[in-house]
Amino acid sequence: MAVPGWLERLRAAGKTALVQDGKRKIHYLFEDGKEMAEEYDIKTGQLMSRKWREKNTLGGVGKWQVEVGEPTLPLLGALESELITESSLNPIFMRKDTLSSFQWRIRNLPYPKEVYSVSVEKEQRCCVIRTTNKKYYKKFSIPDLDRYHLPLDAAALSFTHANNTLVITYQKPKEILAAEEQLQKELKKIKAANSGNGDCKTQ
Repeated sequence: MAVPGWLERLRAAGKTALVQDGKRKIHYLFEDGKEMAEEYDIKTGQLMSRKWREKNTLGGVGKWQVEVGEPTLPLLGALESELITESSLNPIFMRKDTLSSFQWRIRNLPYPKEVYSVSVEKEQRCCVIRTTNKKYYKKFSIPDLDRYHLPLDAAALSFTHANNTLVITYQKPKEILAAEEQLQKELKKIKAANSGNGDCKTQ
């Protein structure tokens, strides 16, 4: 079956856990050298961020690529980055999930809700945001569905618009909800420490 395929990769990966600032931080090291770092809210189990990193062509460490959470800003001082965020007029696209859905937020989109349409392109395995005024166009995939080899369902997709932000919601399929619940149980078994191996050997 396809669903255990991704779960088995997570189980086989070397894992280290750290509890800090109300978050459980998990670092995964896969057999192919790829790294994944996740942060969960300890109280709710909510995924707060997920980043990926792999070695570049020369074998050096690449940059972290954000999949879930705030997009990474260039290396600037805290004050400078805040000023850049506030003054930026370009749309900012980010993913911020809930326990029951995948969710994306696009800030700095001032147009009214009726301007937008969000659709599923099943053959291309992506979602597409269009505007009738031709001011914004965006294609994005849902990596979680790809990893579990699940089809996209147009009925699971919805969107709202408020405060210059377009919020797109995709209800998680039951297969992913079940897999995430199983993974949470396993992650809680990893001993959290500031250092050390902390590998999870659950069967």
